[in-house]
Amino acid sequence: MSTQRMPEALILMGRDEFEAQFDPTRLERLRTLARLPEPIWTDELDSAAIRPRLAGVEVLLTGWGAPLLDAERLARMPRLQAMIHCAGTIRPMVSDAFWARGIRASNVAEANAIPVAEYTLAAVIMAGKAAPFLARGLRERRDDWADLERFGRLGNLGRTVGVVGFSRVGRRVVAALQQLEDITVLVHDPYADPAEVAAAGGRLTDLPELLPQVDILSLHVPALPETRHLIGPRELAALPDHATLINTARGMVVDTSALEAECVSGRLNAVLDVTEPEPLPAASVLYDLPNVVITPHIAGSLGTELYRMTDAALDELERLASGLPMLNEISIDDLRLSA
Repeated sequence: MSTQRMPEALILMGRDEFEAQFDPTRLERLRTLARLPEPIWTDELDSAAIRPRLAGVEVLLTGWGAPLLDAERLARMPRLQAMIHCAGTIRPMVSDAFWARGIRASNVAEANAIPVAEYTLAAVIMAGKAAPFLARGLRERRDDWADLERFGRLGNLGRTVGVVGFSRVGRRVVAALQQLEDITVLVHDPYADPAEVAAAGGRLTDLPELLPQVDILSLHVPALPETRHLIGPRELAALPDHATLINTARGMVVDTSALEAECVSGRLNAVLDVTEPEPLPAASVLYDLPNVVITPHIAGSLGTELYRMTDAALDELERLASGLPMLNEISIDDLRLSA
């Protein structure tokens, strides 16, 4: 792309996503960086009326819910050189034809990792005090504040936290946990560099060695065939009594039936922002257990946090239009390791 002219850009996302991420200020900035026709909503992409607008597109700005860019759709965009995704993973959108064309891709997963790490840190601290579980119990035991340790010993001093997945989120969580006094952070990730883990404040450990030592287990791995039910009956059984499982990664990483059994028994506690399936069936026992907290997939960017992702995407577009390397460019190999 020439540095002397603005590229032809096109927004391709759902109408709701566009309205949530692009306020007038950000649209104004976008128009200073690229020539911008009206957005195309995802359900319009295959319309014959839209096709003439695709011929000159050089850069796509996509969002959550954007469709797969397969060979047929890409053939309608012969000048497409780059896709900047204004959200996290690009897996659902990229095809073999996308990579074969040599189209460049970038996302703003680093920006989306920030609120997930913040949520996780808060969940660790609150779990250390059993706060969400005790608070729930007060609804039924309003005049009984005794037996505060029925969900396990209280306090965050000297805790051991296990982080599974030294991903974008995982490494932020490890670093953030260093704010706690006398904390031990064990990390399991077969792809992580021990020196990088140590620099963040953790210690790289095999999963079987990690599980029996932790008071809290926090999951930060991507949804891949090899991570399905990574935490199953054997792994859950290896956790100490009253340990708390925190899942902000993907529901499929945990065997739901096995987790139900451990939580029903009262042996383990759980903070679940993601589940399998999602949402859980209305009859799921997990909804009613006093030692389980379920939130509706809110750890990632929501509300005002969405603007952080938009700003990061516009920064990438500015670098691309100026002939500079994108900071968050993604290759097909990156997708195998990213969360």
